[in-house]
Amino acid sequence: MPLPTAAPRKSLHTRTITCDGFAREDGLWDIEARMEDIKHYTFDNKFRGKVDPGEPLHEMYMRLTLNDDLEVMDVAADIDHFPFHGCPKIAVDYRKLIGVKIGVGWRRAINERLGGKQGCTHLTELLPVLATVAIQTMMPEIIRRRREEAEAAGDGAPKMRPPMLDSCHSWASDSPTVKEFAPDYYTGD
Repeated sequence: MPLPTAAPRKSLHTRTITCDGFAREDGLWDIEARMEDIKHYTFDNKFRGKVDPGEPLHEMYMRLTLNDDLEVMDVAADIDHFPFHGCPKIAVDYRKLIGVKIGVGWRRAINERLGGKQGCTHLTELLPVLATVAIQTMMPEIIRRRREEAEAAGDGAPKMRPPMLDSCHSWASDSPTVKEFAPDYYTGD
């Protein structure tokens, strides 16, 4: 259902974030994001000069390479459009996430390594989104693969804790969703 009709207004700014998840041939996963900010009016930027409507103020890219355990194996970041001369220099620092696992403590690890002046606000904002995309990309395939391996070994379908358990109200361990789709983990009455 769309939002209610808005009051008359003028569009000033658009941020677009596009994310893609890929299964690599080497067994790893690439999760990528592209973020773009554009203004719908002309403005002056001290570093770049005149910026026309539709020309990106920010255009940034990030790729997390992960293993099946959601551990960051590599990070690539790049900043193509930016408002200040020093912006692109910080991109390489996102490699500080190599070795960190997506899951409990992900946001804390981001803040410790890249919070405040240690990082770029916009690149850092992409990291929680990339984590969600990683789980959406990887988990169905990993679960399918583990089931097939267990069945081939004659063990039957493995009991696996849903990775999204207690991650939101719909997947709360005492919710109707968990009762229906993961009854072994249901904690309600």
